[in-house]
Amino acid sequence: MNNKLIIGITGASGSIYGKLLLEKIVGLSGQLKDVSVIFSNNARGVWEYELGPVDVASIPFTIYKPDDFFAPMASGSAGYTTMIICPCSMGTLGRIASGVSDDLMTRAADVILKEKRKLILVPREAPYNLIHLNNMKLIAEAGAVICPASPSFYSKPTTISEAVMTVVDRVLKLAGLEVEGFRWGRGV
Repeated sequence: MNNKLIIGITGASGSIYGKLLLEKIVGLSGQLKDVSVIFSNNARGVWEYELGPVDVASIPFTIYKPDDFFAPMASGSAGYTTMIICPCSMGTLGRIASGVSDDLMTRAADVILKEKRKLILVPREAPYNLIHLNNMKLIAEAGAVICPASPSFYSKPTTISEAVMTVVDRVLKLAGLEVEGFRWGRGV
């Protein structure tokens, strides 16, 4: 169990993805050595608009401020193995693609990429313009995984949360974690 995970939550619409991701990770903490969370400057405002107040005290992980460049994930020596940014705004994605490390989130993503570790970005945007697509191409070429917040419907979700969980489970599997959830071919 050497997995050290960074969760980034940006101000993109789709705060429910970040909320359910954090809740699911609580149940997987036995698979993780450390979980650290970064909210962007806009993330909390969007979260509160979409979901109500952010109960930071209920999040059982260390939360870092976006301007804290002394946080461990600002350096490769901290040994974080994976970073998930969910939801990921196109602004954050663009800054990462351009190598602009102007806050802890983009710096941590830059560190993960330079250390050849796993960066998973979950953009929640539609439609994509050519700039978005080119930025995603650059990030994918640098080694990141782009996993759009596009729910699947094979499991026949009946609530928004169930549909969102199809993305959350996929992201966690991409991160190398053992996750129970719908699998095609099993009971179909």
